[in-house]
Amino acid sequence: MRAPKVIFACQQCGAQSAKWLGRCPDCNAWNSFVEETPAAATPEPRGAVAAMGGSAARLYADVDTIVSERLTTGISEFDRVLGGGIVPGSLVLLGGEPGIGKSTLLLQAAALFAKTFGPVLYCSGEESEHQIKMRGERLGVGAAPLYLLAETCVERLLEQVDRLKPALLIVDSIQTVFSLKMQSAPGSVGQVRQAATDLLFTAKGRNLPTFLVGHVTKDGSLAGPKVLEHVVDTVLYFEGEQHHAHRIVRAVKNRFGAVSELGVFEMTGAGLIPISNPSKLFLSERPIAVPGATVCCTIEGSRPILVEVQALVSTATYGNAQRTANGLDRSRLALLLAVLDKRAGLNLATDDVFVNVAGGLSIDEPAADLAVLAAVASSLRNRAIASDVVVFGEVGLAGEVRATSQAALRVREAAQLGFKRCVIPEGNVSPKDAPAGMTIVGVRSVGEALDVLL
Repeated sequence: MRAPKVIFACQQCGAQSAKWLGRCPDCNAWNSFVEETPAAATPEPRGAVAAMGGSAARLYADVDTIVSERLTTGISEFDRVLGGGIVPGSLVLLGGEPGIGKSTLLLQAAALFAKTFGPVLYCSGEESEHQIKMRGERLGVGAAPLYLLAETCVERLLEQVDRLKPALLIVDSIQTVFSLKMQSAPGSVGQVRQAATDLLFTAKGRNLPTFLVGHVTKDGSLAGPKVLEHVVDTVLYFEGEQHHAHRIVRAVKNRFGAVSELGVFEMTGAGLIPISNPSKLFLSERPIAVPGATVCCTIEGSRPILVEVQALVSTATYGNAQRTANGLDRSRLALLLAVLDKRAGLNLATDDVFVNVAGGLSIDEPAADLAVLAAVASSLRNRAIASDVVVFGEVGLAGEVRATSQAALRVREAAQLGFKRCVIPEGNVSPKDAPAGMTIVGVRSVGEALDVLL
């Protein structure tokens, strides 16, 4: 009898090899190849694709556009991240660090969804029904058509889907699910790909919205093959600092809504509570008239958020000067400090510079450049910036302050929270967009901005 063919698959990128390799030639990961036995070819994928729709090509003009009504989860911030609610037939992947609240959020959403739209099947491969029930009692989950299933075999899971015909399916987590078609261990590249594909065909064929929970690696990326993120319709990341009570759900891929949309929650003993105004949360403990602190307005998806940027400049005592950034890109900070030295004449070569975004939020947009430079200059000169001022603008290498997107939206958010002045790029100044009681000051360069602020 002929021995079955064996391949070796990289658990990081999914690359395959006929023999074991110590280092993956595609992603350069060490000791990541695992032996797998590929499944025999079956005609199932063709039938599964046929269940999703006809296989015959159709003319573009003959295709009907059907706008499905979105299904609300009952949690406003979660609906915002999804683009306004759950799209029927969509496949959503939610990833995050262990213990950050993924299962808690989905159990809350499942209970609220079941009370409104019908039965929900919550399948867990990591917890028993009793453990899930204990969490549900703590969260206050009442009587609802919520079905719990402790199962890791995807074929048996789909049998329960056929029997219950749920309105929503949740799988926690995709790394614990395995298919009988594959002989490799659960969590391997082949198993994750096969399980995700089976669930994709089920979601599209039955118009069944499905949520998958995904593990993350030590560097913060989703575990498993990259094809997993390509298969799903939406990829959400659960973020949050261990020592902060708030949690952030960020959309990094969404076929039905805006990318980089943000939802803010507060972790309490009764579960996750949505925060409708995160700006008040991030500015709630802001010190007044303290050097080295300024307020910046950043855009996350379609939402403006006011955050406090703090800086501390001190004389370097030991060795080379340090550059530490928390919530900002460290290389971007080094670039901005070079601009401050060259274009504004503030020498920081012998000083330690520490920059922090208060509240644990991470900012990656260039509109925060001017706020960072203002905070650093304020700390260096030991002069406080007025507490009713909001600053935003992109800074170029020539020291110029460039215009940013959605400036009017940022200014309106600042006015709603009681701020009186906005220092913004000259290219964004529009007198007709100025709210009542708001003074807008346009600046062209870093030096001009520091003269206005300090």
